Amino acid sequence: MASGFPPGLYALTPDESDTAVLVARVRAASAGGAAAVQYRNKSADPALRGEQARALAALCRAAGVPLVVNDDIALALAVDAAGVHLGRDDGDLGAARRQLGPGRLLGASCYDRIALAERAAAAGADYVAFGSMFASPTKPAAVRAPLALLGTARQLGVPVVAIGGITLENAREVIAAGADALAVITALFDAGDIAARARAFSALFPRKAAA
Repeated sequence: MASGFPPGLYALTPDESDTAVLVARVRAASAGGAAAVQYRNKSADPALRGEQARALAALCRAAGVPLVVNDDIALALAVDAAGVHLGRDDGDLGAARRQLGPGRLLGASCYDRIALAERAAAAGADYVAFGSMFASPTKPAAVRAPLALLGTARQLGVPVVAIGGITLENAREVIAAGADALAVITALFDAGDIAARARAFSALFPRKAAA
């Protein structure tokens, strides 16, 4: 895809206070074929976020997998991450695009609203994310997005990411509806064998399946 954001499994990190444990879990996801990783920790203090982001940035660079930092442009730039993902209340996307420059990824949460995706694409977002597609254990109160929205969003010409309650059981339905990438937390990182679970998700995208 022209934006540089890859199709496939988009591994979103769970809140984890132990950096070594987090790195090991992300390494397993990467080994299983995750196409991209997003560092997301809503409970860590700034020092721990910096430590974890630096460790994941090094891991992802070595693996050749883009690391996107959630909600924090300064942190993404500080650790030389591949990009940043912003929600509705995380600042102006146009300003973020200018701050990041043309060489880094910019993702945008669009929830259940195509108008947000249209504005994000116009502002230079490299992908647009919709959800929650299904009931989500991470955000149980999140608004639900209809599957049909994914197909509509493909007309914008940027990759479409689906998030929220995605499992191996419903993943094919989401891809068929138009998702280029699946953002997964619980169904990936709560698995007994993270690498095997990542391989199973990745196999749904033949171009990105792990060897």
